[in-house]
Amino acid sequence: MAATPLKIGSYAGLAAALFGLASYRFYERQAAQEPPTKEQVLVGTIVQGLSQAHYQPERLDDAFSKRVFDLSLKRLDYRKKFLLQPDVTRLAQLQTDIDDETKRGTHEFLDLSTKLLAERTKQVQALTRELLAQPFTFDADETIQTDFEQASFAATAAEQREQWRKLLKYETLVRVAELLDEQDKRRDRARVASLHHLPPPAAPADRTVAQLEVAARQRVRAYYDEQFADQPNAEEVLARYANTLANTYDPHTDYLAPQRKEDFDYQLTGRMDGIGALLHERDGLIYIEDIVPGSAAYRQGELKKGDAILRVAQGAAEPVSIEGWHANKAVTLIRGKKGTEVRLTVKKTDGSTKVVALTRDVVVNEATYAQSAVINDPSGLKIGYLRLPVFYADFNGEGGRSSAADVQKELAKLTAEGVQGIVFDLRENGGGSLRDAVEMAGLFLPSGPVVQVHDSRGTTTVLNDRDPRVQYAGPLVVLVNKHSASASEIVAAAIQDYKRGLIMGTTSTYGKGTVQRIIDLDATLPATLGAYKPLGSLKFTMQKFYRVTGSSTQFKGVASDIVLPDVASYLDEGEKDADYPLKWDEIKSASYHPWDNQPDYAKLEANSKARVAANPSLQQLAAIVQRLRKRQAETVVPLQLAKYRAWQRQLQAESDKYEALQATAKPLNFSQLAADRQALQNDSALTKRAMRFTRGLDKDLTLGEAVAVLKDEQ
Repeated sequence: MAATPLKIGSYAGLAAALFGLASYRFYERQAAQEPPTKEQVLVGTIVQGLSQAHYQPERLDDAFSKRVFDLSLKRLDYRKKFLLQPDVTRLAQLQTDIDDETKRGTHEFLDLSTKLLAERTKQVQALTRELLAQPFTFDADETIQTDFEQASFAATAAEQREQWRKLLKYETLVRVAELLDEQDKRRDRARVASLHHLPPPAAPADRTVAQLEVAARQRVRAYYDEQFADQPNAEEVLARYANTLANTYDPHTDYLAPQRKEDFDYQLTGRMDGIGALLHERDGLIYIEDIVPGSAAYRQGELKKGDAILRVAQGAAEPVSIEGWHANKAVTLIRGKKGTEVRLTVKKTDGSTKVVALTRDVVVNEATYAQSAVINDPSGLKIGYLRLPVFYADFNGEGGRSSAADVQKELAKLTAEGVQGIVFDLRENGGGSLRDAVEMAGLFLPSGPVVQVHDSRGTTTVLNDRDPRVQYAGPLVVLVNKHSASASEIVAAAIQDYKRGLIMGTTSTYGKGTVQRIIDLDATLPATLGAYKPLGSLKFTMQKFYRVTGSSTQFKGVASDIVLPDVASYLDEGEKDADYPLKWDEIKSASYHPWDNQPDYAKLEANSKARVAANPSLQQLAAIVQRLRKRQAETVVPLQLAKYRAWQRQLQAESDKYEALQATAKPLNFSQLAADRQALQNDSALTKRAMRFTRGLDKDLTLGEAVAVLKDEQ
């Protein structure tokens, strides 16, 4: 997730001005010729704007073309199952021409790649139907490579046919194994009932492998029928290409089509306009998966989980059938501005049909917001637990919440509880508002620099916490993992550099040390091109941030003071693993004064290492992580039923071991804050949220060790 588009000095305004100026010059050139197409407008705006405003602008040359080609091909057919090698060779003839096409406003590469993929998709659709019309047998001793990065494009149609035969056989085999597992479980339940002299539970008769293969193959065909029916339209193809162009600058420079921008805003603010229904698609229908507590749909009460939405009407307008649509397309009709009406024709779970009229309102995702609780240790110590899922902020000035303000409130409540240490959980927090990160770090520190921001002009701005007050001055542990990024890394780095507390978790955090700004592309359009609105938005990297020490978190992340085993640590999911990341560097250190009452790092780390070494659960977890890392490299899967099921049982055994670890962990005792109890008694939605918040945390091995470290600090 990107750092917030924060106005730092006049640089953000300058970036916007440069963007608009570059776009204006592009339109000025186009006007001298003929009216531009939407492709020319969108691509020209993005490329010309980024050439002026990006932190590390790229020249439109052959190297740029090669990057666009490589990334486009990777995304065009990532499984390498549609295009043939001759198609790739044909496209490769254009790999150094994309810069020239962009300059002159033509898109031969995009047009040809779209045409070739559409033709091959049509051919593959016919091929899959042909292959799925015949039964598969699972006796032959053959295998399939499941890592598509190690695969190659088929040289001929015959070779492609064999690749698809294996893939469809594999997908059918997976479903056959699942159906066999279900039968085994039913037999186990019947056996248990028999031992207890109870009647066997109602269940269908067992089926042979051949019978299960028919059912499994039907599922695979239904899946592919849906996939082939959901081909992107011209707008979606253009949006994907525009995003690919943007991503060649760095992984966090993105083109956001209008709906994607709404999703992005919801992620960063926890608020959006709509009805508050979560949707999923199944068998050609759009179903209600859940209702967001407190939303318009929740208050109105007529929509229920399991209802199928058949038609959508805007106010008094004629309804539009959405049968056969995918959920992301249906969402575009159901969402809308606060105060507008939408009428949904729904099929209820009892088979009846009903029209439900709803007035759209702000949908609030409470799971986005900061929450806290108290951990009651058997020793009598009270430890505060504070979790922040994202650095949300009121970016649009619409009365939304601030993560820094909410964390301040939670710290005040925890302090009132008399906690003797706090665990601040930033695991899985991908970042968000830079401003809130600076303010939040200041809640634990006296006034002083928190982070340095460096722009492409070479100007460094130090962002300071100007409030000398410290909201919480007691022992502090910050939990991180490989998915803690951006604003999370700013806070963790500041806590570490000031020696204010301990960073615990995976070896290092994600490694995103860049700042983005979002520009509404409609604002760059001259009035003569108003017909192209809405054009979408562009999120682009305009600055890098640096620790107060001068070191960047970009690429490397923040190293933990105490490293603990984590099941996700074997995954290659950091900034360094992304396409075209900006590199690590460093600048001059800021002037800062470390915390006076520093933790005894050597003692705390030594004690933690001793505990981890003596903790069977953590040692088993470390062993599981090593086995998972080894498993990750084992990408060749057997297509013989007996061998495949044996392979699956090995994987399940690893999963069972991890679940067993969770079950045997010494449970933590959580209690709600006194300040929250009255509100919980009067609001069932808040009560459910509080229950979800602590669910599973009582057996969290990492959290348990964090509590032990805080006990050592007493």
